Amino acid sequence: MGWKVLNDVKPYLSMVLLQVGFAGMNIVAVSSLKGGMSHFVLVVYRNLVATAFMVPFALYFERERRPKMTITIFLKIMWLAFLEPVLDQNLYFMGAKLTSAGFATALINTLPAVTFVLALILRMEKVRLRSLHSQAKIVGTVLTVAGAVLMVLYHGPAVRFPWTKGHHHATIGAQGAAARDWLNGTIMLIASCMIWPGFFILQSNTLGSYPAELSLTALICGMGSLMSGAVALVAERANTGVWVIGFDNRLLTVVYAGIVCSGVAYYLQGVVSRQRGPVFVTAFNPLSMIITAVMGSIILKEEIALGSVIGAVIIVAGLYFLIWGKSKDKIISPSQVSDVSDEGAGALPLTLVTNGHGHGHIKEHELGDGNGGHVDVETPATNGHY
Repeated sequence: MGWKVLNDVKPYLSMVLLQVGFAGMNIVAVSSLKGGMSHFVLVVYRNLVATAFMVPFALYFERERRPKMTITIFLKIMWLAFLEPVLDQNLYFMGAKLTSAGFATALINTLPAVTFVLALILRMEKVRLRSLHSQAKIVGTVLTVAGAVLMVLYHGPAVRFPWTKGHHHATIGAQGAAARDWLNGTIMLIASCMIWPGFFILQSNTLGSYPAELSLTALICGMGSLMSGAVALVAERANTGVWVIGFDNRLLTVVYAGIVCSGVAYYLQGVVSRQRGPVFVTAFNPLSMIITAVMGSIILKEEIALGSVIGAVIIVAGLYFLIWGKSKDKIISPSQVSDVSDEGAGALPLTLVTNGHGHGHIKEHELGDGNGGHVDVETPATNGHY
């Protein structure tokens, strides 16, 4: 009984701890970037550290079960490296530098909604409007987006906390940066929000035919280092001094972001995504915004506006609905997923959606469950696209 409870809790605990890690990265990274560090260099060093950290684990723990590399899998890994280490990370860091850590994480709260819509299009999620848990997922997604939009559009008066008394705050919104920089930063963050869900979905797809999370993480970070290194050499060709970092906050940023937010994060997201789906993974992102807002007000002296507080409350409510709805989806175990992937390379994990009675059989068609209900078995279609 105890092991069963632990296994049920592990995905939730992993995602919560991961969001704490992301919040820490937001603080140290923005601090380093505003201190003059190049975001191109940060991305390169971050992925180099992640590669060095993950390769030994991948070589040891997956030496006997690492699948054979194929051209299709290699191309997917190349796309994963291009989407996240190159495009998403550079866009996010540029956007956060031009705005603020709190504002950047507020916009990232749209991730669950974007991922949910993409998963619906790709048939990785099943929605039945008459089903209570499907309704909860829809309501949770809407509330999450509404809370994020409120944080962006409405600031209101500053909220004073005990730890902010006597401090001079950095102002939230366009007053804290030039209007043009703020607009450019916002556009970059929105683009990042469009790219990141694509990474999650393609990662889930790739793990269906290459079920080796540690090796996949090491390969993504390694290829990401090469690609982002080429981009950085071109972008910073006139300023070679940006590659030099000392034993200061920049080194902390590189090591922390590489180990926690690339190496460990990609691995945990891959494991949980195979079991629960990419929507479950992104559903916890709003927690990072709340943690970052509090840490930002303490460390970076960023001001927390009333709109951010109200938006955070709405986002938490949406997060509860979305996670509750996802908890009712019965996910096939990883061993079953591996068996299925062996039969058809490239197939995504199967999702067994029950009617809440706990009955159901895995078949290709909709069946009765003996209780007057029905069982839907979703077999995501894969056509080579994510």
